[in-house]
Amino acid sequence: MKKEEIREMATQDLKDRLATMEKEYLQSRMNHAVTPLDNTSKLTADRRMIARVKTELRRRELNK
Repeated sequence: MKKEEIREMATQDLKDRLATMEKEYLQSRMNHAVTPLDNTSKLTADRRMIARVKTELRRRELNK
């Protein structure tokens, strides 16, 4: 998902997507602790995507 796609989404959709992404990220971290992942860069990419969504939500909150 790109920055432009994040900006076009509705606020409620972003909140729902954020909850899903955080849940998946935590599950990936737990799985990685038990059995190493093949592609550990996915954890970094997921964390950064969560940060992008949170940043957009905060930007919208401040613009209100």
